[in-house]
Amino acid sequence: MIYLDNSATTKPYQEVLHTFVKINENLYANPSSIHSFGGKVEKLLHQAREQMASILNVQAQEIFYTSGGTEANNLAIKGAALQYRNRGKHIITSSIEHPSVLHACQQLEELGFSITYLPVNSEGRVSVEDVRNAIRKDTILVSIMHVNNEIGVIQPIKEIGAELQKYPKVLFHVDYVQGCGKVPLNFYEAHIDLCTLSAHKIHGLKGNGLLFKRKGIDISPILTGGDQERSIRSGTENVAGIVAFAKALRIHTEEASRSISHLQMMKEALREKLKQLSSIVIHTPIDGSAPHILNFSVEGFKGEVMVHALENHQIYVSTTSACSSKRSEPSKTLLAMGVPEQLADQSLRISLTFENTLDEIDKFYHALIKEMENLAPTMRRSKS
Repeated sequence: MIYLDNSATTKPYQEVLHTFVKINENLYANPSSIHSFGGKVEKLLHQAREQMASILNVQAQEIFYTSGGTEANNLAIKGAALQYRNRGKHIITSSIEHPSVLHACQQLEELGFSITYLPVNSEGRVSVEDVRNAIRKDTILVSIMHVNNEIGVIQPIKEIGAELQKYPKVLFHVDYVQGCGKVPLNFYEAHIDLCTLSAHKIHGLKGNGLLFKRKGIDISPILTGGDQERSIRSGTENVAGIVAFAKALRIHTEEASRSISHLQMMKEALREKLKQLSSIVIHTPIDGSAPHILNFSVEGFKGEVMVHALENHQIYVSTTSACSSKRSEPSKTLLAMGVPEQLADQSLRISLTFENTLDEIDKFYHALIKEMENLAPTMRRSKS
C-alpha cells in the first residue's frame, strides 16, 4: 500500500500506540479524583503539558487540551467572539479556511456578528494589505490559517501579526494544524494570541488537539461542566491520548529536524515528473508552500474518478479536504484562487510524510499515467 493522504490523517507512531495502551491499562483513574491514584494521572497531564510547551516554546499555562483541531478552532473563534462581543462584533478571516473555521464564522453571523471573508491571489495567498484595509473599529478577531490544507500555501502569518500590533484590541488566531512539524512557527514572534494544533496530523491519535492561548488573553468557554482545563474546556481529559499526543509531537519534531529536506525532495521530484505531462495543471505554488502538499488537476478526468482508479494500485490520495470531500463539490480553495470550476473538479491532492519514499512517488506517477490511459476511452464516451 502507498498512502499519500497524510493531510487527511497520518499513521500513528508505534510508540504512540504503545503509550496509549499502557496508560489505559495502568493509569486509568480520573485526573480530577482526589485520591492518590487520580493524583498520579493528573501528574501525567502536567508532564505532557510541560513537554508540549517546551517543544512549542511557550508556557505550560498557555496550553489547553481539546478533542481535536475542530474543537480548538471553534473554541478560539467562538470563545473570543463571546468574550469580546461588547467591544465589537466584526471578525476577519479568509475565504480558504478549514470548514471548522468557516462554519464557526457562519454560525456567528447567524448570531449577529459581521464576518469579512478575505480573497486570495492566484497562489492562494492572503494579502497583508487586505487584512489592514478590512480592520474596523468593531473588529475583535482575525483568523488566518498557517498552511492551507488543500494546496499547501503558507500564509504571511508573521507579517499579519506584526500589522495587528497596531490594533491591540484585535486578537489573532492561527490554525496551525497543517504546518505543525513541517513549517516552523514561533507563536510569540508572530504575535499570535490563539493557535490550534491536532494530534492525528502528526502521527498522534484522532480525538486529541490543543489550543494555545497567550497569557493575558481571555476567552469564554463553549463547553462548561466540571471546570477542567482551568474552566476553559470542561470534560474529563483523555489522558492516554494527551500523553500520546505529547510523544507524537516530540517524535515528529525530532524527525522534522532530520528529514524535512526529504519531504521537499519528494515533493519536487513529483512536481518535475508531473510537468512532463501536458494534461497536468499544478496549483501548488513553487515558492512559499509547505514541503508535504502538492495539488494538481488532471485535465479531462474528475478527481473523484481518479482517486478510485488509483485504489486499484493500492495507492491512496484525495481530492480536497477530508472534511469536505464527500460533498462531491469542487475545491472552494481552488475556486477562490480563480481556477475554473471544471479544472477544480479535476484536482488531486498528494500529501506526504517522512515515511514516504521516492520509490513510492515513482510508482504513483506510473500508476497515474496508466489510469489516464485506461480511463481515456470511458471519459470520451461519457462526453459524446
